[in-house]
Amino acid sequence: MTSIGFIGTENSHTDHFIRFLNAEERHPGFRAAALVGGASERNATLAAGSDLRIVEGPEDLLGTVDAAIISTRDGARHREQAEPLLRAGMPVLVDKPLATSVADAEAILAAAQASGAPLVSCSALRFVPQVAELTEAGTNSLRHVSVTGPADPESPYSGLFFYGIHHVEAALEILGNPTVAPGSVQVHVHREGDTTVAHTQIAGVQVTLTFVVPGDGHRVPFHASATRTDAVTARELTLGPDYNAPALARFVAAVDAGSSPTSPDDLLSPIAVLSAITAALETKGQS
Repeated sequence: MTSIGFIGTENSHTDHFIRFLNAEERHPGFRAAALVGGASERNATLAAGSDLRIVEGPEDLLGTVDAAIISTRDGARHREQAEPLLRAGMPVLVDKPLATSVADAEAILAAAQASGAPLVSCSALRFVPQVAELTEAGTNSLRHVSVTGPADPESPYSGLFFYGIHHVEAALEILGNPTVAPGSVQVHVHREGDTTVAHTQIAGVQVTLTFVVPGDGHRVPFHASATRTDAVTARELTLGPDYNAPALARFVAAVDAGSSPTSPDDLLSPIAVLSAITAALETKGQS
């Protein structure tokens, strides 16, 4: 039995993963086994009626479980939580975003490469059927990609990185996942009230990302469009109740295979893009 420990249990994604693993047994041979964070009310609720152990810190997972899932809302904490586990050779799924800076993302990737530990990180939007529809025609005739959705530059969970990573990863998926090296993209950004619009060019294709701050009782849906030389395709990107299932399935497969399913360049690219956007937004705010 492959046992999995959970870090960042305040995130509702943890409920999903535990349901998939223990209640529904979608992945025989894999089981949720431990919760990091000490004897909090949240952990007590998650552990009620199960054999989930509660431990204090991420380091307490070493030697007690076989793999870990990090769902901490603030991606700025992902490096400190993931790096020691990866260096010890433990497979880790880092829920979006991988990190909130290029330096932290590179450190996480280096730790995984040093030990050979499988590392998975991805936005759930990569797996929605509508994104697959937008990619069906390939990229040869692609001229413009636009993704709109909720995100708040003032979020306490590292600003745009908390939800804005969805926009970026969906766009990269539609673009065929080109490698974006840190510092290689130029971004023009404009913020007006609750809306921030970022424009850049990736792999020769114009890309527009629109982030709209959610309000009380309302939130703009995720939406994407792909403009080609002969057509424009637009879709609302709908997350179903099991939207975290594909990420878990990818992680389970990686653990079984003993290797990461995604190259370091592909894992770094979304962080490179979003870091450029947040840097441009910060510069704009100072001007």
